[in-house]
Amino acid sequence: MHCAQDACRQQSDEETALLASPERKVLKAPTPLPRLQIFVLLLMQLAEPITSQCIYPFINQLVSELDITGGDEKKVGYYAGMIESLFFVTEAMFIMQWARISDRIGRKPVLLTGVGGLCISMLFFGISKTFTGLVISRCLVGMLNGNTGVIKSMIADLTDASNMAQGFAMMPVMWSVGGTIGPIIGGQLARPHDRWPDIFSNPFWRYYPYFLPCAASALFSAVIFVVTAALLRETVPKQPVRKKIVRFASDDTLVNHEPSDSPANVPIRALLTKPVVWSVLNYAALALLEISYRAIQPLFFSTPIELGGLGLPPSTIGTILGCFGIMDGIFQALFFAKFVDHFGPKRVFYVGMFMFIPLWCLYPIMSILAKAGGITTAVWLLVFTQLALCVIMDMAYGCTFIFVTGAAPNKQSLGATNGIAQLAASIVRAIGPAGATSLFALSLDCNWVGGYGVYAIFVMLSCALLFVGIPLPRRGWTVCESW
Repeated sequence: MHCAQDACRQQSDEETALLASPERKVLKAPTPLPRLQIFVLLLMQLAEPITSQCIYPFINQLVSELDITGGDEKKVGYYAGMIESLFFVTEAMFIMQWARISDRIGRKPVLLTGVGGLCISMLFFGISKTFTGLVISRCLVGMLNGNTGVIKSMIADLTDASNMAQGFAMMPVMWSVGGTIGPIIGGQLARPHDRWPDIFSNPFWRYYPYFLPCAASALFSAVIFVVTAALLRETVPKQPVRKKIVRFASDDTLVNHEPSDSPANVPIRALLTKPVVWSVLNYAALALLEISYRAIQPLFFSTPIELGGLGLPPSTIGTILGCFGIMDGIFQALFFAKFVDHFGPKRVFYVGMFMFIPLWCLYPIMSILAKAGGITTAVWLLVFTQLALCVIMDMAYGCTFIFVTGAAPNKQSLGATNGIAQLAASIVRAIGPAGATSLFALSLDCNWVGGYGVYAIFVMLSCALLFVGIPLPRRGWTVCESW
């Protein structure tokens, strides 16, 4: 036993988990958070969901009006879904590059590039009049945006084991808030000449009826760019540069040379340690279930009662989603860090993942009650119960951030490690919504399990993915577990 412990202690820094220590010390008082820096990063966290989701309320109408489908309304969903998914597809293609660059040149330049790209791409989307223009603008926003992984790395730079849970507690909240604000912007500001003809009487607004919501989200990104440039401090120290002698025929010349064995140049394969692999797998499992649930939720609410939904109007659906954002924000801010400190991130993560089972089961129960007696008080109580369970589920995200950060082989590769995790999440988020909504449609068309087959599939998948979390340590990765 003592030999094994000594071997663990001798492991080099580049092969040791970032938050590891051979003897875990419990800090009596957490280190105070740098609140201004965390606040700026959380503001940046809002930008991605706002820009990615503000197009959702009007994208189907936009595709129809541009005559992309050749008059075939059945194809609208196909093209709209393609445009929506392009954000995550291109993000998955480039996010690792941005993450690794942030380890080399610093976090702040990468974050500024990302938020600037969001601003430019949204303006371009608002004036696009062809399918090609829409595709290019969404590819641009995904290509330039590697901010989520870099923000997590920067929060890890600014925190330690005593206050990391507090630092990460608000990230899922900001995503939920942005996911609520984005659709509101897209729904309320689209086609302003129809809603406020006296104010938006210029022909420009008729020719570009969806420019205003795109411009509003771009303006938010522009403000964040200015705030970040002024207030955010760099957290990555400059890499030391060695002098290398280059020999010529008559003399020796000193040139700057960055060593190839610098920690920032660690190959991707070397980063795939046991802690990193298991942390990333659990993050991807959570992201797959969550994005599938988010895709089916508005579809279920809007589907007519006779077809297995609740038949709710868009305004009511928006109110429900807004209530979730408020509930989630208050709960995560008040309880997440306390629960993690008391129970440990693994137990909190497991509770969050387990919530998917009743979340999926509530859909057919609500549908059966609605078919029997309409939208009764019992149905609304179940809707509220589902929202409450979803708030508990959302705690799992903060836990995965803690595991991924703690699994990083060293501080210099923190950005690359978060990039790997974000890459996995982007991939499943690109394919999850289409797969979930397709299963929903097939369940109705083929009458699987009375039209509820999609929920049975996701209940089984949720149960299976619980096993992925077994290797996670209760309190975080230790030295020996990082081999």
